[in-house]
Order: sequence, then C-alpha cells, then structure tokens
Amino acid sequence: MPERIKVFVVDDSAVVRQVVSGVLAADPAIDVIGSAIDPLFALEKMNRQWPDVIVLDIEMPRMDGITFLKKLMAERPTPVVICSSLTEKGAATTIEALAAGAIGIVTKPGIGVRRFLIEEAAAELIHTVKAAAGARLNRLPPRPASAPAPSARPAADPLTPRAAAAMQQTTERIVALGTSTGGTQALEAVLTALPRTAPGIVIVQHMPERFTASFAARLDALCQIEVREARSNDRVIPGRALIAPGGRHMQLRRSGAQYVVDVSDGPLVNRHRPSVDVLFRSVAKGAGRNALGVIMTGMGDDGARGLKDIHDCGGATLAQDEASSVVYGMPREAVKLGAVNRSVPLGAIAGEIARFG
Repeated sequence: MPERIKVFVVDDSAVVRQVVSGVLAADPAIDVIGSAIDPLFALEKMNRQWPDVIVLDIEMPRMDGITFLKKLMAERPTPVVICSSLTEKGAATTIEALAAGAIGIVTKPGIGVRRFLIEEAAAELIHTVKAAAGARLNRLPPRPASAPAPSARPAADPLTPRAAAAMQQTTERIVALGTSTGGTQALEAVLTALPRTAPGIVIVQHMPERFTASFAARLDALCQIEVREARSNDRVIPGRALIAPGGRHMQLRRSGAQYVVDVSDGPLVNRHRPSVDVLFRSVAKGAGRNALGVIMTGMGDDGARGLKDIHDCGGATLAQDEASSVVYGMPREAVKLGAVNRSVPLGAIAGEIARFG
C-alpha cells in the first residue's frame, strides 16, 4: 500500500463529490487528488496524475460507470470502489460492477447524503478505500468469456427418503466460507466449479445491506448448486449455499438431526455485520469435526479466531494462499493464529470442498 493513497472521485452529484472528498481528505493516509462529474472528464484529469483508487458512481451522463469500469480494467487496471444507491436497481448494477472487477462498495441514500456519509458511513468509506489500495488486481480470477448455463437442478425441498435418512446421522458435513475484499469474484470462481452433490455451505461475504440478495441471485443463475440469501430457519443441505444477508449476522445450529441457520441483528463484530467470526464460532459449536472452514481473500482479521475454534474442535480448515489472494489479510491472520491446516490456491478450493463432502 502506498504511503499516502491517491484517490479520485467520479460522481455526477456535486454534493456527493464534495462530501466523499471531504471525508477521505480528513484521513492523513489519503490524498484526494481530484474529482469529476463523469468518466470522460475524469480521464482527462487522471491522465495528468493517475490515482491509486477510484471512487465511482454507477449512473452518470455521457458514460455509465459499468462501461467505464470495463474499459478501465481492460486498459489500465485500477482498484475501484463503487458508490452505489440503496435501491434494488442500484444493487443489481453494483453486483455487475463487482463481477467486472470493482473491489468494494460504499452506499449512499437518495436523500440526506451529507448527514449519511458524515455520521454513519465515514469510517466504512475510509476502510473500504484503504482495503482497495492494498488490492492486487492481477490476482483476480479470470472472467469466463460467457457464463456456462447450469443444468437443471432437482428441487431442494422436500428431502428425498435417502437424503432424509442421511440427515438423521450426525456425520453430515458442513462447509463455512468467509471472505471480504476480492471475495465476490473469488466466491464466483469457487461456487461455479462445485457439483450439485457438494455439501451444504454457509457463507459470509462482507457486503452492505441490500446487496447480498442480488449477489446470491447472480450466483444462483451461474451455479449447479442452489445459492440464496439466508433466512432464519433455512436448512443447510447438500447442494445448497446460504449467504448471510448484508447488515445481519448468521449462525449455524443443529435442530434435531438437521442443520439450520439463524439470521439476527446484533452489534458489529470486528467492525462487521455479518461477521465471519460469528459464523465460524457457531459452526465450531454446531458441527465440530464435521465442519470444513475456509477463509479467503480480505482485509483485516475477521474469521481468524472463529477458524481457530473450528480447528480446535477437530474440524478441517483451509486458507486461500497468498499468491491467489487479492488481499492477503484475513488468511494471513488465521495462519499466524495456528488456525489453518493447509493453504491452497483459489483454483483448488472447489475440489477440496467437493472431496470433503
């Protein structure tokens, strides 16, 4: 990460440009080198001094953010943080931007931008920009030319007699994944490679509220397994992956012979809600040696202590290796804590999950 992070802000709202620039400039590690109303004006300015991170709006005149992002990643890859509105359309477009190579998301409301950013989101904006500055874009998994069409899936409910009998046993395998910066692309690479017979999966991806539903829907359309945003009392069964909703914690518990999840409010843990540690600790308690915990690319240490709990309960643990991590923060902390059995490249994680099941 550079000593001072050079940031450029692109947004068609003068108020947003002013407030975002002011919040970032107040941090001594950040230097806001400019702003522009749209990508074309931005390119003119940035060509004189190129930034380390771009904070980018999606909907702008002359050139939209998605078009600009794709052009940028093809010609001069640069970490991009999307500044997105809290709307259903904004969420879906932002997920498209993440798939195209954006590193993180910060949100803005339709009204009250100044108060919102200053009072509620300033710390998160600064944290996200710093995480983006440390990202290594050459480690993003390659994007397929076109997404493969998944074959038809059998309905997950109700359970077949054979599956129901398996659920009565206490050896049902559970996989828990935790990730943050760079994780949306990494999760897509892992989940799209899994067969329908993969064990049940629970996932925390650090992401703001209202975005995880669109993220899960995108993955569900690409994957052989079922992927959806979790709801309380959802069963964790083979062939299904549940993603914790943004802004809420998710925990695993055993209900009789079944695994289910609880989704709840609660305080931030390690600055996050959902928190990987909250999920992993519940997996250690509920599944123990029948669990595989996997910690992937991300900034900070969320998940390290929870992965250690899984490890100490006799569960299997993996970390994404440094060479394939966009940000080798969370995996590094888990390794330092002695929580990791093995570190493996991103491309090997799907195979490890399939074999574990």
